[in-house]
Amino acid sequence: MNRVPRMRLRRKCELLKENLISLAVTVEESFRSAIAAIRSRDKELAASVIEGDREIDRIEIEIEETCLEILALHQPVALDLRLITGALQIINQLERIGDLAVNIAQAAVILASESPLDIPGEYYFMAQRVESMLKKAIKSFVNEDEALAAEVLADDDEVDMMKHKLHRNFEDRVNVELNRRHALTQLFLVSRHLERIADHSTNIAEDVIYMITGEIVRHGHGASK
Repeated sequence: MNRVPRMRLRRKCELLKENLISLAVTVEESFRSAIAAIRSRDKELAASVIEGDREIDRIEIEIEETCLEILALHQPVALDLRLITGALQIINQLERIGDLAVNIAQAAVILASESPLDIPGEYYFMAQRVESMLKKAIKSFVNEDEALAAEVLADDDEVDMMKHKLHRNFEDRVNVELNRRHALTQLFLVSRHLERIADHSTNIAEDVIYMITGEIVRHGHGASK
């Protein structure tokens, strides 16, 4: 590839990376707002998360189109090719996290419509851990930091244990607080959504490792490409 097309490709890749970071920041804010809506019983804040999902979908489509354009017009190889294919995977993970933030916001609307429910602090602690995983996954992409991506993989087990603990809490309460079953079920679903966000953050970290090293990592195991 001669110098001019190469420079055009690099500019396209840099723009792609900037747009992906913008999407990641938007998704992260959506998730944070959804959790805040649970804590504050704020229907308006929850509604803003639900409404904002359309913008996330728009940005995702725009980035996907950019990736496909680069593949068609520039035929990237090596690191550039891994960036494009990795970006396609990451935007899909981010879009799903955005959808899960909407699910949490919808639960927030329901919980705010009922009398206040005692929410164990473990829910918020789990949300903090999941937010940390998402932040680290995004930062590992921005800085091309393999070690930070590996930390995200290690964090996933802790979140799984938290979800199991909250599941037991739900089973204990739902058989006692019979008049709060609907609210308790919504609350338990929040823990499931958090677990899934952690899983998608882990997938992003795996994609980052692939982009940096060319190594495919799934379920805690690596395999040479």
